[in-house]
Parts: sequence; structure tokens; C-alpha cells
Amino acid sequence: MSLTAARVVAPVGTAGKLFAFALDVGRALFRRPFQGREFIQQAWFIASVTIIPTALVAIPFGAVIALQVGGLIKQFGAQSFTGSASVLAVIQQAGPIATALLIAGAGGSAIAADLGARKIREELDAMMVLGIDPIQRLVVPRVLACMLVAVFLNGMVSVVGVGGGYVFNVILQDGTPGAYLASFTALAQLPDVWIGMIKALVFGLIAAIVASYKGMNAGGGPKGVGDAVNESVVITFLLLFVVNFTLSTIYLQVVPPKTG
Repeated sequence: MSLTAARVVAPVGTAGKLFAFALDVGRALFRRPFQGREFIQQAWFIASVTIIPTALVAIPFGAVIALQVGGLIKQFGAQSFTGSASVLAVIQQAGPIATALLIAGAGGSAIAADLGARKIREELDAMMVLGIDPIQRLVVPRVLACMLVAVFLNGMVSVVGVGGGYVFNVILQDGTPGAYLASFTALAQLPDVWIGMIKALVFGLIAAIVASYKGMNAGGGPKGVGDAVNESVVITFLLLFVVNFTLSTIYLQVVPPKTG
């Protein structure tokens, strides 16, 4: 009975430790010295491993949304709103989610593997013995790098997704280029762009914190590092969808949709 109770309580304890780790990272953000060189290196590395997959994923995302939305709207005889509906779907939902999945799957797994390898080699313990805070030295630059790259990747996904949606709508659905472009301002508004950027920023923060936490708490040798990488990706995916639903709900309550 006690073993069953321990298994039930274990996820709660893990969530609490993850939250405490996030608070430690938040405090370390304002400590000096700032590791600028590490930040630049990590940002370049994360961008290099995610930019091509993200661009390739953005094209089918925009195409599928354009085809689905265009086909649905055509049934209601409102083809003139195909452009604005597709753009809203890409900017508000598809762009940040695609960015988050790539950041977590490529960048986050690399962070978890790197910190996990340092953990089993006892490099983190050696740093603490020398009076160096591993969170400030290693985690903070990676968190900030993920947030920065996520924002830029979200912009790229939005542009590529909207462009792909435009091409597929005009070519495959016989849409009018002028009507597609003119409908941007019919339903879309500037806060739609901001919510997409905010989502990408938050998703990058979550992916980096979860990956860093699992990596710094890896154990059991190389197998433990592999398990930490897998767990970090799965946990990040689950958190991303929950946070995306929460942010979308708050946004729709604060900023009412624009009427045509």
C-alpha cells in the first residue's frame, strides 16, 4: 500500500522540484557575471540544429491549414476570408507550436544530453566544489538562448507558413491572389502577432528549463542520460499543449476577435 502511495505522490514531488528549479533559474538570471560567450555559442548551436527542420515543417503546416480552412470556408461561400483565417491559424497556433516542438525535440534534447553527460562525469559536482553555480554558468545561457531562438524561429515559421498557404490556396483551390492578400486585415489584428511571439518565448523557456532539469538530475550512467533526454521531450510536449491552451484562452478573453 505504501509503495502504491509513493508512486502516486512521486509525480507531485517531481513537479514541485521542477518548479523550484525554475525559481532558481529565475533568480540566477539577474546574477553577475553574465555568461555572454556561452549564450552566443548556445544560441548559434540551437539555431543550427533547428532552423532547417523548422523551415521544412512550416511548409506542410501552412499548406494543410490553407487547404483545410479553404475547403471549409468554400462550403459556406466565404472564400474572401480564406486568407485571414489561414493567417490567423498559422500565426496564433501553428507557428508557435511547430517552433516549440522543434525547440524541444532538437534543442532541448541536446541540452539534456549535454548536461546529463556532465552530471554522470561529475563535472557539475566539481563546479560546485569550486564555488561555481552550475545554474548560473550553464543553465541560464541555455534558457535565454532557447527563448531568443524560439522567437526568431516563430517568425520564420509564420512567414513560410503564410507563404505556403498562399501558394497552395491560389494554385490548388483556384483562390484569387488579391482577395487572399486583401483579407489579411479583415479579421487579423496586431495583437495576433504579439500572442504568437509571446507563446514562442514561453515555449522556449519551458523547453529549456525542463531539458536542463532532467539533464542535471540524470543518473545511472549513459542509460540514465538517454532516459533523461526522452523524459524531457515528453514532459515538454505535454506542458506545451497545456500552456498553449491556457494562453489562447486568456488571449481570447482579453483581446476580443475582430469582426469583419
